[in-house]
Amino acid sequence: MTDTGLVIGADGQPRCFWAGGSPDYTAYHDDEWGRPVRGDDALFERLTLEAFQSGLSWITILRKRPAFRAAFDGFSIAKMAGYTEADAERLMADAGIVRNRMKIDAALHNARVAAEIDLTELLWSFAPAGRDRPRTRSDVPAVTPESTAMAKALKKRGFKFVGPTTAYALMQATGMVDDHLTDCWVPVMR
Repeated sequence: MTDTGLVIGADGQPRCFWAGGSPDYTAYHDDEWGRPVRGDDALFERLTLEAFQSGLSWITILRKRPAFRAAFDGFSIAKMAGYTEADAERLMADAGIVRNRMKIDAALHNARVAAEIDLTELLWSFAPAGRDRPRTRSDVPAVTPESTAMAKALKKRGFKFVGPTTAYALMQATGMVDDHLTDCWVPVMR
């Protein structure tokens, strides 16, 4: 790892500090993380997965993502909003996903809330304008005023499992902020 927190991949490319641990992390870093995501279902998927990640490593969620997508009907808000107790029981029995009843119940509840709003408009309203990429690992925050405000706005509407840290991870993952380090090879997406 360099002094700034970059790792140099087998291909010689400098990447953010967390992207060198496994091929799954490298692919996620290179192809997805920090790229702008729009669309209610796509953002709902990321929000739900970030909530499931709480207390676990991201690699666990990343590797289970195909099973999550199958179990949750591709994170279709319309479909998930109609899930019943039988669906919650089905999800609890699915070894392919994280079987945490509180998180499953929160995901189903959040789908019902998300079905009533324009999720894309709400979430992107908290994206800060004109922020530069961080130079070093220590410059990457875990929480920002924008993520705190997003979490409060989501909670006010009834969302569960969406604190400021989860909100900031969502902002990073969906390109609302660009936290690729300055010298990371991934191009700026604005």
